[in-house]
Amino acid sequence: MPDGVKLDLTGTATLVTGASGGIGRGIALRFAEAGSAVAVQYHHNREAADEVVHQIEEAGGTAVAFAADLTDDAACHDLVRAAATWAGRLDTVVNNAGIQPVEDLPGMAADSWNAVIRTDLTSAFSCTQAAAGVMADAGGSIIHIASIEATQPAPGHAHYSSAKAALVMHARAAALEYGPRRIRVNTVSPGLIDRPGLATDWPDGVRRWQHAAPLTRLGTPADVANACVFLASPLASWITGHNLVVDGGVSARPTW
Repeated sequence: MPDGVKLDLTGTATLVTGASGGIGRGIALRFAEAGSAVAVQYHHNREAADEVVHQIEEAGGTAVAFAADLTDDAACHDLVRAAATWAGRLDTVVNNAGIQPVEDLPGMAADSWNAVIRTDLTSAFSCTQAAAGVMADAGGSIIHIASIEATQPAPGHAHYSSAKAALVMHARAAALEYGPRRIRVNTVSPGLIDRPGLATDWPDGVRRWQHAAPLTRLGTPADVANACVFLASPLASWITGHNLVVDGGVSARPTW
């Protein structure tokens, strides 16, 4: 959290999908910093996931890495059960795993569309369903990482934008149906999040973003992570079905 701001999640357990790098890594580290035991899910990059676990343990936290192919429904259920068994409980699931290919819609193959939907949307459905079963009536917090592209599509991202828009609606529907079981479901929608080399790879896009954003900078994984920790904390105990936009204010800029 920012200096002077601390949320205490000691005694809780969190599963973060897609936690081997980028935004997922930042989320896992922030939950561990807040005192939560963290299950770090990865698909292929075990070395990166182990590094996240090592970093958490070096700081005095508790973490473990689990491999899972989240495009497989059974694997999602196995992952959630394994995380809950490891920690002895499961309080929060952050559905962060996803892919973001660029492909023009007119020539997009159905296989490309389906790959994004399975990875970015259906995996969250499966992990949420599994988590709700594990949390039972003890309650918990489920957080989907969506995107401002859920409402503002970008060229070449039709599959991605559609999946993220559906994530926002899935969270609202899940909040409605799981609420009586004290399970809260929300989304966090980031704007452009910085990564090493982004300014070199996409200098025009970075300049345009900095000009458009009222806060004048790109986001960081920590910005997204802070929003997730807040939604998982007791401070958000009466917040569910909400889409928390974390974009430096760029969505406030007129589009005409």
